[in-house]
Amino acid sequence: MTLPTRLLVCIAAALLSAHLAANALAEPVHIVAFGDSATSGYLVPREQAYPAQLQAVLRKKGHDVTVKNAGIGGDTTKGALKRFDLAIDPGTDICILEFGSNDRSNGVPMKTLHARMTELIQALNARHIEVLVVGLGGLDLSEVAKANGALYVQWKLPRKRYRASDGAHYSAEGYSIVVGQMLAQVEALLARVKK
Repeated sequence: MTLPTRLLVCIAAALLSAHLAANALAEPVHIVAFGDSATSGYLVPREQAYPAQLQAVLRKKGHDVTVKNAGIGGDTTKGALKRFDLAIDPGTDICILEFGSNDRSNGVPMKTLHARMTELIQALNARHIEVLVVGLGGLDLSEVAKANGALYVQWKLPRKRYRASDGAHYSAEGYSIVVGQMLAQVEALLARVKK
């Protein structure tokens, strides 16, 4: 080999090594599923709740992600604001925000619910975290999502189908369906994060 050829081979090898090292050091995209019992997976094993199922589906599609389940049964937007820093780890890239059903069950006015959701979304935006807001059943939070630059998905399942033993919360099969309902929005956020 001539000297210029050897030099080119060495440069190509160095570039390939640098590329491989950079990929090996790349961090997965960190997603936090932040919500109430619909997020935590009340009455189903944790590995069958939507955060675990979403992580499995995204990984199967080739996305390097981790999905943290930060759901607590019975939680409200007021509770979410109190535990925000515990739930949203440093390095979070995407947050899936699912709150409001318990607020409504407890008689919280929609105006207050919207104000608290706005506060949560704006706190996430301030940390440069992409946000997907989830509306559950008849609770439509699309306007608050749109007003704050968040994506939105409405989870809808037929009444009394795909439910856990209490007849209200989702079964593992129900979670599989809602993962399908939200997959396009999550992948849109992944594309934003990877830019």
